[in-house]
Amino acid sequence: MCGIFGFSCKKNKRDDSKAIIENLLRFSEKRGKDASGIAVFCDRQSHVVKIPERTSLLLSFSASQRLFDMFMSCQTSYPLLIGNARLATNGSEYSFNNNQPVITKYSIGVHNGMIVNEEKIWEKFSPLRKEYDVDTEVVLKLFEYFIEKGDDASEAIRKVYKEIEGAATLAIMNVYVPSLVITTNTGSLYYIWTDDLFIFASEAYILKETLHCNYHDTIKRLLPGFGLLFNYLRFTLSSFSFQNGKNKKRRSRKEQYFSILVRKEETRHFYCLSDTQMNKLRYLEQHAPDYSAIENIRRCARCILPETMPLISFDTDGICNFCRTFKTITYKGENALKQEIERYVGEIKGKRCIVALSGGRDSSFGLHYVKNILGMNPIAYTYDWGMVTDIARRNQYRLTAALGVEHIIVSADIRKKRENIRKNVEAWLRRPNIAMVPLFMAGDKQAEYYAEQVKRQTGVNLMIYCRGNEFEDERFKFGYYGIFDGTPKGVLHNLSWRGKTQMALYYAREYIRNPWYINTSLVDTAFAYFSAYLMPHGDFIYLWHYVPWDEQTIVSTLKTCYGWETPTDTIATWRIDDGTPPFYNYIYYKVQGFTEHDGLRSNQIRQGVITRDKALRLVREENKPRYEALKWYFDVIKIDGDKALGIIDSIKTRY
Repeated sequence: MCGIFGFSCKKNKRDDSKAIIENLLRFSEKRGKDASGIAVFCDRQSHVVKIPERTSLLLSFSASQRLFDMFMSCQTSYPLLIGNARLATNGSEYSFNNNQPVITKYSIGVHNGMIVNEEKIWEKFSPLRKEYDVDTEVVLKLFEYFIEKGDDASEAIRKVYKEIEGAATLAIMNVYVPSLVITTNTGSLYYIWTDDLFIFASEAYILKETLHCNYHDTIKRLLPGFGLLFNYLRFTLSSFSFQNGKNKKRRSRKEQYFSILVRKEETRHFYCLSDTQMNKLRYLEQHAPDYSAIENIRRCARCILPETMPLISFDTDGICNFCRTFKTITYKGENALKQEIERYVGEIKGKRCIVALSGGRDSSFGLHYVKNILGMNPIAYTYDWGMVTDIARRNQYRLTAALGVEHIIVSADIRKKRENIRKNVEAWLRRPNIAMVPLFMAGDKQAEYYAEQVKRQTGVNLMIYCRGNEFEDERFKFGYYGIFDGTPKGVLHNLSWRGKTQMALYYAREYIRNPWYINTSLVDTAFAYFSAYLMPHGDFIYLWHYVPWDEQTIVSTLKTCYGWETPTDTIATWRIDDGTPPFYNYIYYKVQGFTEHDGLRSNQIRQGVITRDKALRLVREENKPRYEALKWYFDVIKIDGDKALGIIDSIKTRY
């Protein structure tokens, strides 16, 4: 989940090169802010600088400026720069070796994506030795392995892609190959090639902004399953396919085209150990809800909602008001969906749209449905706010690689986001109020703001959200504000203006009562409220308003077709894409004796999808604390989980 980029030019373009490089770094930053790095190849040498900070800081770093000067003054070959704006997945950004460009004995490379079968590759190719934590290393060493066996660059990279699972857009330099090798299996790469300039980046928008649209008509997309060979000695470009390749052997004489130089000492002061993880599973597992007391809570005779549900009431037959007011969920149908899409894009086949992809159950199936069932050509869009789980990331890359779908990532300043979460959690723990728990999720609401930005940047007006599932009920969260239906038709921003005002006033009163909420996260929280409730929402289609939501079909399709991954610490498949639900569901279950899972299952009962007995069996398992997930959450926001759970355990329950 990074932004990769590269640039080379002839002498007549050198005067513009520094500005072009700086723009590449600036506009690629939105894809990853955890770390950044560049490698410059000139005069038969390579020089690398990388830091665990965003590209805007790298630009001001003196070592980077020296590399820019080297690029400008290159004499004996055409200069080449490759770089990366990193969103850290595998491997901490506080380790120099994990950041990109990744350096091995004979190669330097940048990678956007994630390899999900890394461990299996290390086992299969036992002569290769794992030294770093980042998954890019296995790709570079596989490439080296096949080059050493005598394959040429195109055949070596074909063999690499046969071994890897997951998404990989790559730019690799090997000392025995006179070309930069650029490949993708998702299509998340665009390039410009002219007589005197070669430039590439992860998004067309980055190239447009970097070159001020001067080459707008020459931007090309590298399609999934294809690669480029840029010969930096002759300034030539050729393409190849992963399929039907001829196994050409390299010349028997091993000529080394450049040497690898890394001035690690120049960047070492940026690399310090991250804060030690304070949480131990054995401490967290000491905390548990009172299961026997929860079992004895009075529940609706028809659904499973308990008497602790806000705004609930029961009639003389023991049936709740939510059951009495329930209206059977209806769907507009696939034909109506196609007609609605045609309003935006004309004929359906091959047309572009954007699909919001979190890596969770609904969005993953939605991407599959839009690509394979509707026959469209989607772009996947992800907003990473710092709580996207590792499982979600792996699932995103499984889907985008298998479907050959371009993936646009907008990365928040993840360190700042996590700091904001920590401050709000610590404020909440000083004066616990169950109605204020949704504040922990404020940081993800800007996804819709950036969705509009992505639409403008790509020129694709139609956004398909895999939302609108009316089974996934969150009514109780709004019930504490006196709002009966907080997500009409399963959509957050459908809340009435009266409801929006009620909620805002409730939060304002609580901020006065608990001034610890008034901290540096306040701006981000206000931005979240604006994004969710105030900003105009453009052309969105909600998939589950048209297509029946069938949990079994969704999960079985994803697992069978894509090897979709689920956690080992729960049977639930809802909310596994986000790291926050294990924490807030612990609070809800401990204090009120039910979670959002009870709302989902109750709606399924009313719709006649499952029986009440089955729903009860499911929620007993789904509501159990997820201790491994809790540990991850507490570790990344840097709070003492044992202390936090102890405070929650002391809250007076509602049953």
